[in-house]
Amino acid sequence: MNITTLAKRTCLLLSLIITPAAWAVEMVPASPQLAAKAWVLMDAASGNVLVENNGDQRLPPASLTKLMTAYIATLEIRRGQIGENDPVTVSENAWRTGGSRMFIKVGSQVTVSDLLHGIIIQSGNDASVALSEHIAGSEDAFADLMNKTAGDLGMTNSHFMNPTGLPNPEHYSSAHDMAVLARAIIRVDPVHYAIYSQKEFFWNNIKQPNRNLLLWRDKTVDGLKTGHTDEAGYCMVSSAVRDGQRLIAVVFGTNSEQARAAETQKLLTYGFRFFETQTFYQKGAELAQAPVWKGATHQVKAGLAEDLTLTMPKGQLKKLVASMTMNPQLVAPIAKGDVIGKVEVKLDDKVVHSADLIALDAVDEGGIFRRVWDSIRLFFYGLFN
Repeated sequence: MNITTLAKRTCLLLSLIITPAAWAVEMVPASPQLAAKAWVLMDAASGNVLVENNGDQRLPPASLTKLMTAYIATLEIRRGQIGENDPVTVSENAWRTGGSRMFIKVGSQVTVSDLLHGIIIQSGNDASVALSEHIAGSEDAFADLMNKTAGDLGMTNSHFMNPTGLPNPEHYSSAHDMAVLARAIIRVDPVHYAIYSQKEFFWNNIKQPNRNLLLWRDKTVDGLKTGHTDEAGYCMVSSAVRDGQRLIAVVFGTNSEQARAAETQKLLTYGFRFFETQTFYQKGAELAQAPVWKGATHQVKAGLAEDLTLTMPKGQLKKLVASMTMNPQLVAPIAKGDVIGKVEVKLDDKVVHSADLIALDAVDEGGIFRRVWDSIRLFFYGLFN
């Protein structure tokens, strides 16, 4: 089978898989306008932004900063650099930190796990400083780690000066960046993500509630974090799951605790009502086999490096058509992960998504006879194609 025939058959196969009969597309009304400075609604599976206003505007994030503090802590736990039961000695610097507090005592020892709960649920500035000092030695060093991590995640409109979110002219983030961070928290470490749904935490004989009012109002909401300063206003990052679809809503700069919950609820309601998400292909799944010249094997398996997941207005997913093309004349050696083709997904002849096809296995060079024979075949193939 030549390359052209394989590509045509693959395109037909993908079209049959993704495209059933015509489907009535539901009308999508304009997105709600919120009483806030900026907002973003993102689908957690696909990363698609469904609704945004001033999503990339650099704004003070207040205690939303602690999402990055907690995220780095959980990464360090997963890497084995710190343990959840490790004792952390509370410095005077941490103890003296103003604002919202966990009420840890100077000179006492508190476990990493308890500090993590104090950061996420109680929004403790003292806990944030104590844990940052334990991980990096100082707040400044931890801020460097925060900024490196932000860069790794592609948070291009964020810069952190401290682990708490206390005001600083050079400390800022954006609604879109916070959605990206929330998505990473949810996807990377679901075990620790469960902390974000806890409604209260008891420490030092003080029980403090989670400030995310939606945890009480909407049973589908399971995170994430609130923030407030005079400069930032009332901010919130929330996430909810309904019928297997998870959305992330970020709101910056509302005027009250009640308002940030109400405006966030508007975003979530709109998103779940009018959008749907589907994963068409899993990463690493074999989608096709492509012919290989001069290789130890005659074919290589092709697939995707990431899930092919799309979020669209309800009804439109049923109208998508996917096609696949392979790079012509694949010649060994081919390394696992090499790009060998492309998948395009179209809606009414408009490309809505494209992704590289990669080699799922390596293909070594064939023996001398195979290489010579294929060189001859390629010569004549070039003459007639």
